[in-house]
Amino acid sequence: MLKRPKGGKIFADDEHLLRGRSSLCNYKECMRKGYVLTALAIFFICVLFICSFNFFQQPEDSTFVDGSQLSSFTYFPWLALDSQAATDDDRYVSDGEPLTVGSEFLEPFDDGRLVASEGVARGCDWNAELKVYMYDLPPEFHYGLIAGYEIEQGQNWPANGSAIPEYPGGLNMQHSPEYWLTSDLLTSNKADRNVACTAFRVDDWRDADLVFVPFFASLSYNRYGKASEERRLTEPLMKDENDELQLKLVEFLHNHPAWQASDGRDHVIVIHHPNSMSRVRDQLRNALYVVSDFGRYDNETANINKDVVAPYMHVIPTYSHDASAFDTRLTLLFFQGAIVRKDGGQIRHELYLLLKDEPGVHFTTGNTGLDGFASAAAGMRSSKFCLNMAGDTPSSNRLFDSIVSHCVPVIISDEIELPFEDDLDYSQFCIFVNSSDALRPGFVIDMLRNVTSNQWTELWENLVQVEHHFEYQHPTKPSDAVNMLWKAIARRLPSINFNIHRRSRYKATDASISPSSQLRKL
Repeated sequence: MLKRPKGGKIFADDEHLLRGRSSLCNYKECMRKGYVLTALAIFFICVLFICSFNFFQQPEDSTFVDGSQLSSFTYFPWLALDSQAATDDDRYVSDGEPLTVGSEFLEPFDDGRLVASEGVARGCDWNAELKVYMYDLPPEFHYGLIAGYEIEQGQNWPANGSAIPEYPGGLNMQHSPEYWLTSDLLTSNKADRNVACTAFRVDDWRDADLVFVPFFASLSYNRYGKASEERRLTEPLMKDENDELQLKLVEFLHNHPAWQASDGRDHVIVIHHPNSMSRVRDQLRNALYVVSDFGRYDNETANINKDVVAPYMHVIPTYSHDASAFDTRLTLLFFQGAIVRKDGGQIRHELYLLLKDEPGVHFTTGNTGLDGFASAAAGMRSSKFCLNMAGDTPSSNRLFDSIVSHCVPVIISDEIELPFEDDLDYSQFCIFVNSSDALRPGFVIDMLRNVTSNQWTELWENLVQVEHHFEYQHPTKPSDAVNMLWKAIARRLPSINFNIHRRSRYKATDASISPSSQLRKL
């Protein structure tokens, strides 16, 4: 340490040395402070990262009685509620803010990506089970019906798979098979497709097994048909845009050589909403219809031998990681929905009177608020059995909500036809009751109370095994609803070809038959 000389004066050399040492001390002190600040910054960044990770992994949830959780709905943005889309049987919820469903409800299973090590070609190609030609219809018949979606001028289709718009939300979704089949077929021949398929799109209809008509008939009805029905009460001369589209489609098909070659017998048209295509369905009845049921069709227009039943898309989220047991599902029988119905649905009110006061039975009308959706999900997940009765038509999406909730369906609908029943044995995961038996006092409740824990557990385990067959998604996954539908359609192919070949017997001598240039390639 420097000492000041007597007289209090520091010489120049001493002053220089003092300043040098002082600068060195300040430098070292700054370095020490820098290390400390750097360490603190790293610490706070780590804390912030951990907090952010936990926040996104664990959204705020509402817990059900069984310990499962209904999240703040961030996975299915299409579940925004839309009463315009609801059929007469949809009473879980009403209009309101968008509802979506947390990803924790999705049951993980094979994503369908085929790798070379498995010895199978990747993606979708000519080895697919079905070769399908899809008409190049203008957007007004398909994606153009989706409000807010605009396609590039002069183009009929989205540029690629990622450009496909989402189907409208809410209860529109229950009748959306038209969208999933179209989207799957549209991307089936894309170079970047690396997911296996059942149906492959070909460019020439003469190379195809079947011809697909990409008309979103259910969406057209939901968007235009209902509004037109209401407005015509005050504006009787107003045009029905839904009817206009149907008539334009009929004109297009009847003038196309692909339709003329088979009289439409090898065509596939999705008309899942029971009121869709009502104006022209009889004119196109030779085609294979994809329907929800046959409640509003005469037998000549649609029937189980000619056509294919598609599952509704469920609106209750899939119960992922379900650890239920017989004793943890405290409600014996659950039903929440419209009780007063017409036609075959009159049985609902009669059963309500028989069951409403029975212990362990939840039998109520649907809640018209947003909490109706959550309460239906919670109720199904905490019940052993879910009641599925005929409504205005033999079927409803409630059956498929029950399946993905692993609530054993009790089906009371004598006229119901079920999807994929030639491939699935529903008696392994459902209970069927004739309407006449169901109306006998005490019959239903006594039967269910006599089901043992082992018997119920076997039904529950089977539900968990089959639920993925009822999942619509894009890209598709093996044996999901999209691929199951294509396979069901493929099983109609022998019958379709049989009818086409019978019709062709006298082609060589019938001058009215189209020229040979319109024949299929052999």
